[in-house]
Amino acid sequence: PRLISPPADPAVISPQDPTLLIGSSLVATCTVSPDFHLRAEDLYWTLNGRRLPAASYAPLGPTTLSVVLAHLNGSKQQSGDNLVCHSRDGGILAGSCLYVGLPPEKPVNITCWSKNMKDLTCKWAPGTEGETFLHTNYTLKYKLRWYGRDNTCQEYHTAGPYSCHIPKDLALFTPYEIWVEASNRLGVAVSDVVMLDILDVVTTDPPSDVHVSRVGDLEDQLSVRWSSPPALKDFLFQAKYQIQYRVEDSSEWKVVDDVGNQTSCRLAGLRPGTVYFVQVRCNPFGIYGSKKAGIWSDWSNPTAASTPRSERAAGGCDPKGGEQNTTLRRELKQFFGWVKKHAYGCSNLGIKLYDQWRVWLQKSHKTRNQVGKEP
Repeated sequence: PRLISPPADPAVISPQDPTLLIGSSLVATCTVSPDFHLRAEDLYWTLNGRRLPAASYAPLGPTTLSVVLAHLNGSKQQSGDNLVCHSRDGGILAGSCLYVGLPPEKPVNITCWSKNMKDLTCKWAPGTEGETFLHTNYTLKYKLRWYGRDNTCQEYHTAGPYSCHIPKDLALFTPYEIWVEASNRLGVAVSDVVMLDILDVVTTDPPSDVHVSRVGDLEDQLSVRWSSPPALKDFLFQAKYQIQYRVEDSSEWKVVDDVGNQTSCRLAGLRPGTVYFVQVRCNPFGIYGSKKAGIWSDWSNPTAASTPRSERAAGGCDPKGGEQNTTLRRELKQFFGWVKKHAYGCSNLGIKLYDQWRVWLQKSHKTRNQVGKEP
């Protein structure tokens, strides 16, 4: 039997898949196999599908054509720029990937938090510039400060593009060393080491069951009540709460900072006949005797309620009454249309249902980026 050799490649590009710093220049060559009976003058080059000017070519032999790429910019895609050698009829003879970029910078701003004292989530920033134009891997590593081996986090992108989650097997009462390593084709960069104790970075979900209601007929007050976060109910700790509230047609929040560890608060000095949006957040502290405050939770979803209208305003003369009446009719039409979709029967029709509708209306307007349009 006669051995049949595999067909030769039409051509070879050198260097193959090089990695270069931004601003570098490159001389690449395309050498055609003799089996294809092509000469240097039968060839041309493209980069990312665009034909390179013939002035950058130079024949280096009967079947070899070179091209000069000067002052290269960063790769347009992380998988590399495509440098291709073609025959005169457009056929592809050979290709090479150019990786042009920068070495990674040292990751910065490492912050971590724990939701249940058994896990840990950390995030970081990729450096002052960040963009390397090359695929860059980030690896979060951690170990107990005084002993133990290096561990590598496995669950990435859990809290954004530069984040990682460690779900279990963490120790309490012992500080951890945490750092991030960045690597690409041009090098490696390592962040500063952060030291922390899990007990000092505990946070919670936002307080649940936030209720906002009127205080009798008091026209300038609302009552706010909520439940403690359930995730830490089995642990000995205290909690600080904050409330923020705003008028429906305003984007400016006012913060009540001195709520302490109560789960209720009364807002006073409000405007009569006004819809308010209210949110609550929690900061756990003193867990197992830790002397550091925890980390503030996210704010709860907005809850709306309206203060009673002032009786003193009744009977007043308003030159714009007709305009307000038209607005009221439009809002009532929207409200009753919403009730048909979201309420079952009319037995619960009241101010609380109206407040729920105001929350829905505000979210709907924000989504459509317009206000006052009938559904």
